[in-house]
Amino acid sequence: MTSQQRGEATRQRILQAAQESFADQGYDATGVAEICRRAGVTKGGFYHHFPSKQALFLELVDGWLSGLDALLEAIRQGSETVPDAIMQMAGMVEEVFHAASGQVPMFLEFWNRAARDPLVWQATIAPYRRYRAYFAGLIEEGIAEGSLRAVDPDLASHLIVSVAVGLVLQGLLDPQGADWGQLARDGIRMLLSDMERR
Repeated sequence: MTSQQRGEATRQRILQAAQESFADQGYDATGVAEICRRAGVTKGGFYHHFPSKQALFLELVDGWLSGLDALLEAIRQGSETVPDAIMQMAGMVEEVFHAASGQVPMFLEFWNRAARDPLVWQATIAPYRRYRAYFAGLIEEGIAEGSLRAVDPDLASHLIVSVAVGLVLQGLLDPQGADWGQLARDGIRMLLSDMERR
């Protein structure tokens, strides 16, 4: 194994240990020492790969979002129309819910920290802005293909992201409160019914 391969293996062990630690103990209660213990690395090894616990957390979030981005694009490429794609994407709420279950305290702690730290706030809000831009582009594509009426793409994208994020958050806070995946599909179907060209 080359030194580059060893370095990447160490980096992945740190990421895995951090994800487990954050899920078990929360963001604030997890220290770098605990992550190092779980990963079997020294603090020097940790700081060689990550400048801070915050940077490590943001990389975990970014990796999760990259997987979500790839799934969104695969759905779009496999769909005949934009409304079909959006309905399939609504089905992802269940997957997001299961992937994030048990991690609400960690995200709430981090969002609380973001409210006090402008750099963390920028990193936290960036994905929401990116998804709003993505869906605005998708709505424009639907208008161009003739499957959607000439609606305001920015307003439509805000509504889609708000519905998705709101349902995921409710589902994480109250898992037994409803069939959140079905609610997501029904909610998006309701939004689309006003946007689709008949």
